[in-house]
Amino acid sequence: MTNAACPIPQSRYSRIVLGHGSGGRLSQDLLEHVFLPAFSGETLARREDHALLPAPTEPGARLAFTTDAFVVSPLFFPGGDIGRLAVCGTVNDLCVGGAIPQFLSAAFVLEEGLLLEDLKRIVTSMAATCREAGVEVVAGDTKVVEKGKADGVFITTSGVGVVPAGRELSISGVRPGDALLVSGPIGDHGVAILSVREGIDFETTLLSDCAPLVSLTRALLETSSDIRCMRDPTRGGLSGVLHDIAQRSGVGVLIDEALVPVRPEVRAASEMLGLDPLYIACEGRLVLAAAPTIAERLLRAMRAHPLGQGAALIGHAVAEHPKMVRMRSRIGGERVVPMLSGEQLPRIC
Repeated sequence: MTNAACPIPQSRYSRIVLGHGSGGRLSQDLLEHVFLPAFSGETLARREDHALLPAPTEPGARLAFTTDAFVVSPLFFPGGDIGRLAVCGTVNDLCVGGAIPQFLSAAFVLEEGLLLEDLKRIVTSMAATCREAGVEVVAGDTKVVEKGKADGVFITTSGVGVVPAGRELSISGVRPGDALLVSGPIGDHGVAILSVREGIDFETTLLSDCAPLVSLTRALLETSSDIRCMRDPTRGGLSGVLHDIAQRSGVGVLIDEALVPVRPEVRAASEMLGLDPLYIACEGRLVLAAAPTIAERLLRAMRAHPLGQGAALIGHAVAEHPKMVRMRSRIGGERVVPMLSGEQLPRIC
């Protein structure tokens, strides 16, 4: 009897190889040993090429849909990783618009040589964040590229949510006099990533603010139905959101530098690196505009929530200088806050 070696490659690897993206046995192996155990659910378990999702049954309810790609470097950072970031980024885009997030898809571009243990760690983190946010991954895809053609892993996520009947939030609905609130200190996410890249040591560990905002937005919308809009200050930071409000609503924006919450270590790192915290991305904060009559009530609701304990009222929409953002400085006087030009901090989301 002759012993013949089977040409089929081994089913278990410690690193990603090109065969994991072939659609064959190794692709199935990745699905069965990494993705399906993490994203367990009836819809994904059917392994169809599509996901059949329930449509809203409430009259007047609408579906909300969003998509985003994540290329953060490094893949793991204080307070999070690319997996948690991908879920939070997509979920938060839905819930700040008033939607109740329900379903996600996730597409992975894997680089040849990526440690399988790192991929499992990322996927496990994604699954835990999905449970935290109350969403389910119902579809996905995986591609593998040659070594040197990516940076470990890139992730694209899309999300579907339901906006209840009668709920209308729009960045174009802000009016002069409206209060502007932020749910906590700005710049934590961007500086946490820079601390790893640049080897910056702090006396205390600075963590990314990366978090799903589902429960916070729910608490705020239960407090008042008269919120004008909510936005998450990701790329472009707080300044980016304020400029969006000014441009889309045609109002001026005036904030007070002394009221904008910034941690001392974020301020120190920003000064050292020549950065402005107003432009640094957050991944677990929201900016809210509301009528001044309900601003204090909303501020109390924010501060009563674990994700809003550092909330602050930072300024107002004004009739003066329409479509411009200005800031009252700590030493008196005002200055224009220009729109960000170019990419201040690449690869942070």
